[in-house]
Amino acid sequence: MTDVIRLLPDSVANQIAAGEVIQRPASVVKELVENAVDAGATSIQVIVKDAGRSLIQVVDNGKGMSDTDARMAFERHATSKIENADDLFSLHTMGFRGEALASIAAVSQVDLRTMPKGAEVGTRLIINGSKVESQEPEACAAGTNMMVKNLFFNVPVRRKFLKRDSVELSNILREFERLALVNPGLDFEFVNNDSTMHRMIGSSMKQRILDLFGKGLDKQLLPVSTSTPIVSIEGFIGRPENARKRNALQYLMVNGRHMRHPYFHKAILTCFEKLIPSDSQPNYFLCFTVDPHTIDVNIHPTKNEIKFENETPIWQILTAAVKEAIGKFNAGPGIDFDVVDAPEIPVFRPDKTAEHSIEIDTTYNPFRQESAAGPSSWSGGDSFKKAGIGSDWDQLYEEFLGQPTVVESKISGMPSPGMDLGDLKVGSAEATLIPDDSMTGRNGGKWSDDEVSTIQVNNRFIVSATSSGLMVVDQHRAHVKILYEQFVEQLSGSRALSQRVMFPEVFSLTSAQSAVLTDITEKLSDCGFELSFLGGDSWSISAQPMLPDGVNPVEALTAVIDDYRHSRHDDDIGKWRETVALSLARSGAVRGGTKLGAEEREHLMAQLLRLPTPNYTPDGKLIISVISTDDLSGMLR
Repeated sequence: MTDVIRLLPDSVANQIAAGEVIQRPASVVKELVENAVDAGATSIQVIVKDAGRSLIQVVDNGKGMSDTDARMAFERHATSKIENADDLFSLHTMGFRGEALASIAAVSQVDLRTMPKGAEVGTRLIINGSKVESQEPEACAAGTNMMVKNLFFNVPVRRKFLKRDSVELSNILREFERLALVNPGLDFEFVNNDSTMHRMIGSSMKQRILDLFGKGLDKQLLPVSTSTPIVSIEGFIGRPENARKRNALQYLMVNGRHMRHPYFHKAILTCFEKLIPSDSQPNYFLCFTVDPHTIDVNIHPTKNEIKFENETPIWQILTAAVKEAIGKFNAGPGIDFDVVDAPEIPVFRPDKTAEHSIEIDTTYNPFRQESAAGPSSWSGGDSFKKAGIGSDWDQLYEEFLGQPTVVESKISGMPSPGMDLGDLKVGSAEATLIPDDSMTGRNGGKWSDDEVSTIQVNNRFIVSATSSGLMVVDQHRAHVKILYEQFVEQLSGSRALSQRVMFPEVFSLTSAQSAVLTDITEKLSDCGFELSFLGGDSWSISAQPMLPDGVNPVEALTAVIDDYRHSRHDDDIGKWRETVALSLARSGAVRGGTKLGAEEREHLMAQLLRLPTPNYTPDGKLIISVISTDDLSGMLR
């Protein structure tokens, strides 16, 4: 039998590893900057061209490398960070796996210049797709200058599936923001296509936040500080009133490393319950310091997922610290009076012995008698009498209690009872469902109730009885589908209709969002948005599409930006408008957790069931599910 198992060449093994470590240009930036931090650099410059496709360059003033170390650094599993397995549990560096540089060199052309501090001459190393082409002495500055050119030049499939430059640049900027935030004491500079986008000097954590995300956050941040034998937590949380529906700034760091941790994220959210709307998220920037032996960072090659030994105690400490910060904000005095040397002001305290010159008629009633001047000159007096309001205070109060309460509808276009709604008429005897096996489960059928009726479950689902069982509708997804169809129709044609705003709304974005918006401004103008760039990361909206009442145009716009970042788009204007329509629909749809009145529920159901395909959202999520009578019978056996 012929042997079939063989050892892969290093070049092939490196390309396989690169597929996991180097996913996009932002991954290269992350690995190179972390190496610079580990090298003790105090100043780091990141330069990119064509969103990292042509060039990613990281220049630092760290300790540099000798010619031998420079060559060894690109071998797989070669690292200066650890010596044995036990070192994995006492890490004080960002990198340790010894895979990043080998993976980068496998899918790019690398030009490295480096010189140790105190040396007279450095070295230049050129690698092309894992193959070392040359290494020779070079006069250069102390530190390291790493240039990564033509990323994925030898993996055309990976290069083909990179997204537009604006999206890849946005991802690079987001990674740069994380790295700059977790290292506030270092100088950072970011240059894109010869244009400087960020230049920051080492400073405090709060100043770094303001440098990255704007001075407007200055008044929004509440300090968090606690220290225990298990964990120390320092940082800031946003005030509850500054919570965001989209794009909340949420950063967790541990021992100088950025991390994603859904468990601790949930702990922070529980502290804001009943303080912010259910569809909003708070800002937070929190740094954890723990014993390195109590965490495991060797979970994933990106090193963003971290396992904590003391998760439950840290949850309790974290929630206590965040609640304390919020409590201090709520309990803080609004005005602090200085009572030292204050003049004594006499205060009138009435009692039985107090004397005054005012006579009060306790029998006076404006509806029972008129003043000596004749009938009341108040314009509202006659209207009250015409309305039949009583002649004394008791009757007036009863009439007040009897007035109907007007409730603002949470769904645009709320009809009055009895209004014809097409396939469904509120208050009618029956309403025909659209026959669709995927919707009903077994058959279409008709609503057999004497009156169309719905109930709301957990402020999220609308439930109604049908002849085939119980129909359950997700209210948010239903409204997304309804608004999507409306926006698709509205955005059709050569140019969508828009409405001008009386005063342009000025807003700020992060650098990553601004990079995307710059690329899609012209397309958004065809969809009804009229935008102006004001410099920095500030923009203004002069006109917008016809949005439902209560929808914030800035939130709708940021929804479009984020959805654009996470999906591929071609030049088909029709598909682009469908994407915009879905983004606007998601931002404007009624949220789960919102209580709806009976008329609102029935109106929502009517609009949904009028659609040709009401069962699924445009992105394929189920809207309607029917629990059949057979299933109900089985549940009750």
